[in-house]
Amino acid sequence: MTGKVYETDVFPTSVGELAMTFLGHGTLMFELGETVIHIDPFGRVADYSELPEADLVLITHEHMDHLDLDALSEIVVDETVVVLTERCAEKVDHGVVLGPGDAMTAAGIEIAAVPAYNIKHTRPGGQPFHPKGAGNGYVLTLGDTRVYVAGDTEDIPEMAELEGIDIAFLPMNLPYTMTPAMAAKAARAFKPKVVYPYHFGDTDTGELVRLLADESGIEVRVRDLA
Repeated sequence: MTGKVYETDVFPTSVGELAMTFLGHGTLMFELGETVIHIDPFGRVADYSELPEADLVLITHEHMDHLDLDALSEIVVDETVVVLTERCAEKVDHGVVLGPGDAMTAAGIEIAAVPAYNIKHTRPGGQPFHPKGAGNGYVLTLGDTRVYVAGDTEDIPEMAELEGIDIAFLPMNLPYTMTPAMAAKAARAFKPKVVYPYHFGDTDTGELVRLLADESGIEVRVRDLA
């Protein structure tokens, strides 16, 4: 990659090293060997003409900072598998729709869609910022390593059902997703080994660090994902 320098963390897995690049906001890029996975590509945080083409793209929901058609056009080729929601499929020419509870394998990676929605945080008329059934989070199984990218959601009951999560990305962009207290509650529910707050805007990530300081099995890592 050229131009802007992004932070990257590397994790060992049973199928090779997983490099996780933090592009910004709710936008991530994972590389596992030769396989490239883009999550919610967004042109305001990265120049996608400089980034590798995707083997797999995951789109959590239809909001413009998660579904950016111009960014997609730079990284999607004929062989790319685009996994998305029903609402996203209305705007994207090709893709595979996964609803909450659905699962598939693409690019050799197991993908499970989990719900992502608001319970408490609503618009002035009472409509949730992210209605139940409209958005996804995704759990990726990469050999012996499981990564959960929550999408735009609160600490919903379904999180307590997650098992064996090694790495979790939890959103804290107020008022649209979780407070630090909600994110801490979610982390305690399914106990990932590493938690990254992401898509956090002006929310104090240090509060999440403080809230989980007594959880010896959970490490909080803060990266540039405002």
